[in-house]
Amino acid sequence: MSSYDLVIIGSGPGGYSAAVRAGQYGLKTAIVEKDPKLGGTCLHVGCIPTKALLHGAEVWQHFLHGASEGFLCDNPRLDYPKVVDRKQSVVDKHAKGVDFLMKKNKVDVIKGMGKLAGNGKVIVTSDKGQQTLEAKKIVLATGSEARMLPGLKPDPEVILTNVEILNMRTIPKTLIVIGAGAVGVEFASIFNRFGTKVTVLEMLPKLVPVEDEEVSGELERVFKKTGIRCETGAKAENIERTANGVKIKVALANGKSEVMEAEKLLVAVGRKPNTESVGIENTKAELDRGFVKVNGMQQTAEPGLYAIGDIVAGTPQLAHVATAEGMIAVAHAAGKSAVAINKNRIPGATYTEPGIGSAGLTEAQAKAAGYKVKVGKFPMAANSKASIVGSHDGFVKVVADEKYGEILGVHIIGYHAYELIAEGVAAMEAEATVETLRNTIHAHPTLYEAVGEAFQAVYGMAINA
Repeated sequence: MSSYDLVIIGSGPGGYSAAVRAGQYGLKTAIVEKDPKLGGTCLHVGCIPTKALLHGAEVWQHFLHGASEGFLCDNPRLDYPKVVDRKQSVVDKHAKGVDFLMKKNKVDVIKGMGKLAGNGKVIVTSDKGQQTLEAKKIVLATGSEARMLPGLKPDPEVILTNVEILNMRTIPKTLIVIGAGAVGVEFASIFNRFGTKVTVLEMLPKLVPVEDEEVSGELERVFKKTGIRCETGAKAENIERTANGVKIKVALANGKSEVMEAEKLLVAVGRKPNTESVGIENTKAELDRGFVKVNGMQQTAEPGLYAIGDIVAGTPQLAHVATAEGMIAVAHAAGKSAVAINKNRIPGATYTEPGIGSAGLTEAQAKAAGYKVKVGKFPMAANSKASIVGSHDGFVKVVADEKYGEILGVHIIGYHAYELIAEGVAAMEAEATVETLRNTIHAHPTLYEAVGEAFQAVYGMAINA
């Protein structure tokens, strides 16, 4: 039996970041990973490869539409396998980086399936047999996997999840996406720009359902303008494999039914926590619909056991949330000070074109919470840098409390909105007011000038709109 101060099960962003921090605190630490490489879903089949493909799609659009800027490219050709290879090279580079971080911080990497055994023990099973690890503290960071519709199984040819679609080496002529959360709309944006005819089906009334209604409406408008068919309030009633792909009977929002066919189907209906085979039953930890209940310090009901990331009840399944939760758990385990996550300070980022960045309450949520709301809104069409980069769609929207000028939420849709949201998050974390941001000088010409103008617009004082 090997003994440690801390054992972490799972090496995704939350797990490996927690391991690094534990090493920095001088804790004797081990990280257990069942997959061949460290990094988890985010690095290998999630955030990183998806964003690499999104970057490739953006570059391809510059080749197709460069004539207006004086760049003539006759008969441009897309070598999609090379795009996929570059995506993989980015992933491989960062996987090596995670390996390096473990060595640098003296973290033992143990390959195998980790399972909680209770009383501070973890049993690791691999092709070499079993070993038992004993730990003063344990962090469970086992992540999530794609949910599948009842009766369907993913395959590499037709019915895809985020895993299979990333490994395709040809561009499909047609693609149906079920689910318009971040995963669904990002892949819709990728393949639409690569020339695929894309249809997005969403059971709820709007795309990207967690976003402000105006942001959702703007994304749908732009998607339709670029050729993506969007059907909200739609339900896939019957899905069949065909000789050429897939056939789906869809109940539309208008009460009618339509049969749709496509070469590929992407199922993007959310992710389920990996808590079924990790030994939760051997502990006092409690579950809520498969998610682990924790307190503000990420502690479960089992003494010495913490949970972080996609398996945690009540926080969004985002890599940066997993990392933040890992920092809290390890600090607490090491006897250091830590501050619990404020859910209204978590940035959301969706890497479509136009991109989305948001934090805090939507306008509807703020009103429902009883605030007397003032809203400032500034269009990207009035921003000079947006003109320079040729991307006029979108806006910045600030939701504020009328009485004290408290910033309740910032919602951005536009070119690289997922970068622009940083100022809003920092301002809310610092408890700055609208007046603070109005008096903050914003460099010209920049995209983030639009953020400053939106804060001016809360009081009807925007200059350029």
